[in-house]
Amino acid sequence: MTFSRRHLKFIGIAIFLLLIIVGTLVYRYILAPNTTSGIVYIHPGCTMKQWYDSLRTRNLVQNTNSLRVVALLKRYNPDTIRSGRYEIREGMNNNQLINMFRAGLQQPIAFTFNNIRTVEELADIAADHFNFTRDEFLATVKDPNMQARLGFDSTTIIALFRPNTYEMYWNTTPKEFLLRMKREYDRFWTPARQEKARQAQLTPVEVITLASIIEEETIKAEEYPIIAGVYINRLHRGIKLDACPTLKFALGDFTINRILDKHLEVESPYNTYKYAGLPPGPIRITSIQVIDGVLNYQHHDYLYFCAKSDFSGYHNFSRTLRQHNAYAAEYHRELNRRRIWK
Repeated sequence: MTFSRRHLKFIGIAIFLLLIIVGTLVYRYILAPNTTSGIVYIHPGCTMKQWYDSLRTRNLVQNTNSLRVVALLKRYNPDTIRSGRYEIREGMNNNQLINMFRAGLQQPIAFTFNNIRTVEELADIAADHFNFTRDEFLATVKDPNMQARLGFDSTTIIALFRPNTYEMYWNTTPKEFLLRMKREYDRFWTPARQEKARQAQLTPVEVITLASIIEEETIKAEEYPIIAGVYINRLHRGIKLDACPTLKFALGDFTINRILDKHLEVESPYNTYKYAGLPPGPIRITSIQVIDGVLNYQHHDYLYFCAKSDFSGYHNFSRTLRQHNAYAAEYHRELNRRRIWK
């Protein structure tokens, strides 16, 4: 069969028009910009309808029909949906969008915690940032098997956590969170830090325990290594620490301003007025700066310290009990004058 020049011309035009139509459809459905900017959270077990709804209700996709076609063509379905926190950039096309979700290319969050005392407080903050509940987090932290796997127990697990900012994924599980903290813990304890701990005759957990006490003693960073030196002197000489923060921890009340005789009688391994040495574990989540203050403690011969009576937050340091008692009497007179009784 032969075609005339006229027939060939018509065929050429038809093919050209077909290519235009196909190209237009490819561009419209696959390559055309189809998004606005925003964040979308995809929960585990998400259905295709929920996935579409999460994009449509937040107006993150302009044409959901074209997105459905591309999802079908690329076999994106409930079996390939990956949970996470995804950042959608303005002007993404359907192909880019489906590829991002298929590959699970979610956007990490910057998770920050600092100036907190307890694991319960950390659980509250974490539950606001990750896809797990406070109770799920605490159950994992308090699981004896998990504690043992990490190298801690119920009294020392709090030593695991270093206040800082960490990049993590929203769908991180409590177990993954703790394993990440263990990697950070191991990274923190460099050979140089471990050697300084050995020179102070302390283990890493004991360093953190001492740092936790010091963090409750003073808000003045320049005093961290001085107070650390006092406590290390007492430890090396077998003198009880007599640390008020450990007593407050034992009593479950850090608002106490004035330690009374009745407080000294509380029966607890954290009562360092009764028992020599360090308490069983840290009394709070401890900052890096204080830990380094302990590792770089000052070598001096002070054995006592007392808050200054001007309430500046600074302390008077003493070599003798007589001098310490004089400073303590001065401080208590000021407490009386200010009518601070507890």
